[in-house]
Amino acid sequence: MDVAELTALLVLTTAASFTPGPNTTLSTALAANRGLRGAMHFVLAVPVGWGLLFSLCAGGLGAMVVALPPLRLAIQAMGIVYLLWLAAKLARSSQLAQADASRLDVTFGQGVMLQFLNIKAWMLALTVVAGWLAGHSDAMARFALILPLMLAFGLLSNLTYALVGSLLRDWLSGPAQTFARLRWFNRGMAAVLVLTALWMGTF
Repeated sequence: MDVAELTALLVLTTAASFTPGPNTTLSTALAANRGLRGAMHFVLAVPVGWGLLFSLCAGGLGAMVVALPPLRLAIQAMGIVYLLWLAAKLARSSQLAQADASRLDVTFGQGVMLQFLNIKAWMLALTVVAGWLAGHSDAMARFALILPLMLAFGLLSNLTYALVGSLLRDWLSGPAQTFARLRWFNRGMAAVLVLTALWMGTF
């Protein structure tokens, strides 16, 4: 892989990883409600899930999804439903984790599976496979280079958003208007998830 290809990949990866989406929104919301430690299982689940998705796409799953519109629509529909469910759960949460630990959480397994329902994750995986792997004689060597790079970006972006959420936690748990602040923050994050679900429905 030459310098131009690597630079283009880094630009794409930065834009895809650090722009808002379901992963970064949930990383922020979980850290704000449950603290950084309470969000880390999801932060770690994102690169694991995306790495599995990317590996399967590189092995041919992506081509099958593209070739079967009903399968793509089913993935899209499940992703939209799941995001709307998470948005509803988040919008109803008005207490921090110590008081309401069961209300807002996304398990490690759910975080991994979310990548397979996330159209943004699919688009990135398919774009990288088509642009940087398919048709190249050194595809395996490229895969060995690209996978850890993409995993690092996925981890770094979600950790960054989680750190922002954890910094907001002190303000959200302040003595003045605590519940109102947290309620409106969670509703704002829920609205972002709803908008993301609507955006996913356009593809």
